[in-house]
Amino acid sequence: MIHQHTSLLPYNTFGIDARAAFFTEICSIQELQTALQAGIQPVMILGGGSNMLLTKDVSGLVIKNSISGINLAGSDAEKTFIKVGGGVVWHDFVCWAVENGYGGVENLSLIPGTVGASPVQNIGAYGVELKDVFVELEGVELATGQVHTFGHAACRFGYRDSVFKQELKGKYCITSVTFALTHHAHRLNISYGDIQKTLESNGVTEPTIADVSRAVIQIRSSKLPDPAKIGNCGSFFKNPETSRTVLERIRLSHPQVVSYDLPDGRVKIPAGWLIEQCGWKGEKVGNTGCYEKQALVLVNYGGATGAEVKNLAYAIIDSVEKTFGIRLEPEVNII
Repeated sequence: MIHQHTSLLPYNTFGIDARAAFFTEICSIQELQTALQAGIQPVMILGGGSNMLLTKDVSGLVIKNSISGINLAGSDAEKTFIKVGGGVVWHDFVCWAVENGYGGVENLSLIPGTVGASPVQNIGAYGVELKDVFVELEGVELATGQVHTFGHAACRFGYRDSVFKQELKGKYCITSVTFALTHHAHRLNISYGDIQKTLESNGVTEPTIADVSRAVIQIRSSKLPDPAKIGNCGSFFKNPETSRTVLERIRLSHPQVVSYDLPDGRVKIPAGWLIEQCGWKGEKVGNTGCYEKQALVLVNYGGATGAEVKNLAYAIIDSVEKTFGIRLEPEVNII
């Protein structure tokens, strides 16, 4: 059923009270195809609402993807293939995988959003990205209602990027994603961030995938606000990738600059560090602000509009560019 003039407040983690002209929730490909046949344009697909900032009411049809299901789809000597519905909550899938002994997504614990949204920006954390465990996805083309399959190469994954953020942006609803996870001899990645330190403080000397997942949850919970209490969408900005020449220039005035080497010879500088150096961490502007425990996170303290959050974001972008010569890019989808 398609509803009119629906508040999207319950459907976005920033807690923005924008409205959809038309709204429906779908639980199957058939329901999605039926909704598309109504011919209402434009169409916007909504997952967990955790990677979007609504700055105004939404015209056209908003479709909430609630397609469920976690199913085994085969295995080989090293890996098990698991097909997951696009509407499944990402962290619920990670918990299911860890509880059932499947490795590869434990570092991605507690990332907000749905499985269907995860390939769009190639979600990642603590040295692991979605592309590392991705096999294929199925998506329905919004213009035709036809189902298409995209393999790894077709998705053109990049850093927080994919073909679905580029030329196919807004053109598909991802209905399922298939992953390849290890079922034994798991290759743990504990060298990034504070995972090793957290494991040691927890007295873990021979970590399992469950130990790594718990450590990541512990770290994220200590740094990131709970959207149920403070509106936010996690990391608002991408960590910029730049040349060593730029890094060395920054190091002249900021010897303590934090950076990570990239395979192509460039470096990644944490956006949170850049923002903090510009004095934004903990700053409150009206009803919004830069979170006191993690400068990468913008928050809605209550009653903020999407336009307020957007204005703060671009004030931060301008400040960082003026100070460091680096222009930050939003990681979230600004509507």
